[in-house]
Amino acid sequence: MRRIKKSRNSLFGLLLVFPTICLAAPERDAPKTAGDAREAHSASDPHEENAASNDVPEPPSPQTARRESRLAGVGIRLSTLGAGAEVGVSLSNRLNVRGGVNIFQYNRGFNHDGVTYQGQLNLRSVEAHLDWYPLGHTFHLSPGLLVYNGNGATATANVPGGSTFTLGGATYTSDPTNPITGTGQLDFVKAAPTAMFGFGNLVPESRHFSFNFEMGAVFQGSARTKLNLTGGACDATGLYCVNAATDPTVQANVAAEQNKINNKLSPFKYYPVVSFGFGYRF
Repeated sequence: MRRIKKSRNSLFGLLLVFPTICLAAPERDAPKTAGDAREAHSASDPHEENAASNDVPEPPSPQTARRESRLAGVGIRLSTLGAGAEVGVSLSNRLNVRGGVNIFQYNRGFNHDGVTYQGQLNLRSVEAHLDWYPLGHTFHLSPGLLVYNGNGATATANVPGGSTFTLGGATYTSDPTNPITGTGQLDFVKAAPTAMFGFGNLVPESRHFSFNFEMGAVFQGSARTKLNLTGGACDATGLYCVNAATDPTVQANVAAEQNKINNKLSPFKYYPVVSFGFGYRF
């Protein structure tokens, strides 16, 4: 009886302790925190950790970031095309595209073959260039185009009555009662290719301010002169006069005079360009 009673007591104690053992066992096996779980997972699979680290993109370099933002610069300059302003945008480390406008005006009176002219020189142009930096530095080659070539001159003409003048090698006297007057115009082709080279970069990578120097030429072709004269053109005696605007002989001599002026201006087929300027890169 004592043995049976002792066994009963032991069995009852075991039933009381068993649930506590079952509940405590999972707690010992489970990770304490979520971080421990991640560490355990990483430790168990190193290949997945390497794959995750390889998927992280590298940040772009400062040079790449600046180029991707398309650097831009503006500048002012003084050249044989006039006073101008320009803007440039970088395309790559060695290429920029650049455009600008130029303007200049100058008035002057002069006498040519007995005809008095009050002339006005007009320089107006719009240009575009591709700047190539073959050495990756400031030296550049710049083919381009005058998109608009408004360079030329206009003039008013007159010959006082009784004065002599020459047209195409023929000498006339201006009619005292209807003196010779007129207009003149000089221009070139409205679009002309250009070729330039120089030093400087309107869109430098490492600084904001720049100094630019260029030389080159505009291939604008032959000058085109046009004279329009009205009034009376008389012979040397002044007794025989004709209308200069309609007489075929006088008009033929006007055409010869135009050709004479064009020949004198033939060197300007290749208009020289020298330019100095300052720029600022944003």
